[in-house]
Amino acid sequence: MSHSKLAEIFNKDEKRVDWHDKALWFVRHKRDLSVHQVKGWEELRNLGHGIKAHTLSNLDNYLIQFEENAIKNGVEVHWAANADEHNRIVHKIIKDNQAQKVVKSKSMLTEECHLNPFLEANGIEVIDTDLGERIVQLAKETPSHIVLPAIHKDRHEVDELFQEHLGTTPCDGDPQYLTGEARKHLREKFIAADVAITGVNFAIAETGGFVVCTNEGNADMGAHLAPVHIACMGIEKIIPKQEHLGVFLRLLARSATGQPITTYSSHFKKPRKESKMHIVIVDNGRSEQLSRPDFRASLHCIRCGACMNTCPIYRRSGGHSYHATIPGPIGSILSPGKELSAYSDLPFASTLCGSCSDVCPVKIDIHTQLYKWRQIITKETKQPFFKKTSMEAMGKLFSSPSHFEKLGKIARWSLKNLPKSLINSKPNVWGKSRDLPKGPQQSFDEWYHERKKEKKFNKEHGKQK
Repeated sequence: MSHSKLAEIFNKDEKRVDWHDKALWFVRHKRDLSVHQVKGWEELRNLGHGIKAHTLSNLDNYLIQFEENAIKNGVEVHWAANADEHNRIVHKIIKDNQAQKVVKSKSMLTEECHLNPFLEANGIEVIDTDLGERIVQLAKETPSHIVLPAIHKDRHEVDELFQEHLGTTPCDGDPQYLTGEARKHLREKFIAADVAITGVNFAIAETGGFVVCTNEGNADMGAHLAPVHIACMGIEKIIPKQEHLGVFLRLLARSATGQPITTYSSHFKKPRKESKMHIVIVDNGRSEQLSRPDFRASLHCIRCGACMNTCPIYRRSGGHSYHATIPGPIGSILSPGKELSAYSDLPFASTLCGSCSDVCPVKIDIHTQLYKWRQIITKETKQPFFKKTSMEAMGKLFSSPSHFEKLGKIARWSLKNLPKSLINSKPNVWGKSRDLPKGPQQSFDEWYHERKKEKKFNKEHGKQK
């Protein structure tokens, strides 16, 4: 189902759309207040962009350096070309350690690889321990946001969900009670876990270590209680040196939630005594995206979600309308790179207003890349008949000043004289929720020529006097 169809479903619940929009704009506002308190914020963004661009240009060398240093630290390193290989590697590690219970902190890479269904199909219990992730897991849904996975659900829905799955008592959506019950539920899972899986926010080539950022401490709890820690990372997560980490930690939290820094920025370098640590490094289409000059900068993304919080389309259509692991503007660039035909609708789910590019902490030119995908999609994929013919007609109309002028007169007359019921008919999608403006008395072209004639007349009249 296309983005427009899924967005139409989401928009049927107007109250949900309104608070979803307001909640995300509130986060965007917090981001603005936070970054304006940082002197040299734009320089930080430039540094982040520069470090990422340099790293991607030397990615092979930094990946090799990271692997060498991680192995020296006692970590087992695995390489996966795609999602299937990633899942098989993780499953093998779990089976080799005779494990049955897994706790997982939030990882968009494992969501991208559909790791949970794969492990569950092989008899492994997988529990997502980020509260938002656990909520959508219980609801048998996917995250609708990369930082706020359950932003599409209100507290009353969570109350009902917990009653059904955790046996909680009705509480009218009391957040404190629900959080407390989730903590009790998850604590048991942490204690019983054989393996902990985490994502990776940043991997440092210089040291072979990596950093996981959370606000709940769930990655730490899992990794420090379970005897086996598996960290899954995309190849783009590499940064060259430890000193670069400070740039990205300052950019990430402020852009994501308006915090000065994430509550837990956990550094992992080597396995604890009598425990094991594995790192699975995954490509899964990233090398192909890297090979595209127009789109390689999309791999700069540090998964802050700022582009989603500011996007007027995302805020009022919901993350699930993008039918992809990474929703919103950045997802609309990444997804077509993996499967153009399946995600050809997503680059059109944008106003191209540029707000996403304005807030991106690593200065990805998101709106420009969306426009470039549109050009490719229009050429390489079959377009709907109505869209294709209407665009061709509009092209001819805009290229003919005389036709454009005639149609403008008809449109102005129609807006003034035709009844609203006729103007806001079924073909006028805009009219479903808003009225068209009243037509002006004349076009700009008419006003300009009239004024020109008037000035000429006044000039000649002045000479006669």
